[in-house]
Amino acid sequence: FSARTGNGMPIATGDIYGSDQLGVYLSCIGDVVFHPTELEKSLVEEIQAALGTEMYGVTIGGSQLIGSLLAGNSRGMAVADLATQGNIDELTSFGDIVVLESGINTAGNLLLVNENGVVASPAIPDFGLEILADVMQTKVVSSTIAGHDVVGSLGIANDKGVLLHPDVGEQEVELVQDALGVKPMVGTVSFGSPFVGAGLIASNSGAYVGRETTGPELNRIEDALGLI
Repeated sequence: FSARTGNGMPIATGDIYGSDQLGVYLSCIGDVVFHPTELEKSLVEEIQAALGTEMYGVTIGGSQLIGSLLAGNSRGMAVADLATQGNIDELTSFGDIVVLESGINTAGNLLLVNENGVVASPAIPDFGLEILADVMQTKVVSSTIAGHDVVGSLGIANDKGVLLHPDVGEQEVELVQDALGVKPMVGTVSFGSPFVGAGLIASNSGAYVGRETTGPELNRIEDALGLI
């Protein structure tokens, strides 16, 4: 089913391959949602209706975990070093590419991105931050969220807002707000999971959220991401 706000903007709920970890499989970059090539057509259409984006099927080094391996904005993106040259050639039609290497390759888990900026995991070295700033043409700030370095799993952002792990610290909130240019809120997904980045995918106009997500959680997601 899908819950709809008063003005018809959808927050759809569902699962992918039986999992509520939607953000592990899907990556929303600019106006495009990258999804596993094998995702069934009806589900692709459902997600497209909720997010109002173009849908693009891709595998990265044979993996379906697109959300974990890819992150970026409309100008550029970071991809895991699993990516083949063919993958990289394909993705360059959507923007500049930086390949993350040396054990820090889960780009989607390590970066929280919108059009305004990037929050990067402390696992990424300083020279990597500079390359990310060049490729995405934006400010990059290094920070943990709730003391953890998988910032892409612990936050979800669009250009209107950002939802973070409930245990995020005051200083972390300031860094995230400084980088992304939007006011953070805290919340959970899928009946209490703090891994909001792993549990949902959002564009500027909609969201697709794990099926177990409660009404109060859905309301919080709407508020945080300006979907009302």
